[in-house]
Amino acid sequence: MISLKRISTVAVALSLTATAQAAAQDSGGLFGWVRGDWYLTVGAAGFVAPRFDGDDSYLFNVSPMISLGKAGPEARFTSRNDNISLSLFDNGGFRAGVTGKLIFERDGDTADDLKGLDPVRFGGEAGAFAEIYPTDWLRVRGELRQGIRSHDGIVGDVAVDAFTDVTPTIRLSGGPRITFASSDYFDAYYGVTPEESAASGISTYSPKSGVESVGIGGAITWKATERVTTSAFGEYSRLMGPAADSTLVKERGSKNQWLFGVSATYRFDFQL
Repeated sequence: MISLKRISTVAVALSLTATAQAAAQDSGGLFGWVRGDWYLTVGAAGFVAPRFDGDDSYLFNVSPMISLGKAGPEARFTSRNDNISLSLFDNGGFRAGVTGKLIFERDGDTADDLKGLDPVRFGGEAGAFAEIYPTDWLRVRGELRQGIRSHDGIVGDVAVDAFTDVTPTIRLSGGPRITFASSDYFDAYYGVTPEESAASGISTYSPKSGVESVGIGGAITWKATERVTTSAFGEYSRLMGPAADSTLVKERGSKNQWLFGVSATYRFDFQL
């Protein structure tokens, strides 16, 4: 049987190749594509979320928000869920490119419930994204990422967001989300080996691949100026499959995961 990890790795490679080729063909070669007007959006989100995935206690966190791409048709919709991304192809109705995510260390200092478990090391995930607009008020975005150093798994996210402009500067948005992953990812975050069980007191658990969570999220976004955008957001997700079955979650945490926060970004324009 072909594994989820193998299928996902091939999909990431094909997506990156296709978007890069499309960008080069449309612009007369790679260097011709690089030259021109670019934008860089940077900012941060501050939010209250579980101390670790599957925990039942909460902590305030801060995460970066970065997006880089060529100036052109302005993205109709962006979300704080979008990971760091570089758009390689954008025609207004379809965008695709590369994406990445920073992962910070998770160990016994993160929460007492993790003492005795192997740490998740500082690292990241890298892969590809694509998004389409079936209508003028709906965006569907998918990301597929390979773990680097923190874990060896493949992670995929799909989010559907409906959005409407209440005023020229205020937008309401929301919709469902789903996350799935390979067994290597679940092993790093939810698995418990016999050695870890002896050290932590948590029952052993060896997960397989599957859906990690399903949920729903919403946001209110305010475009304060042409360059500054702020938002307030909230999300609920329910752990599923290998995550919900984890003894770490059953014995020390909760399947119900909540998140609330605010964010702000600033857009820079430049030329190459």
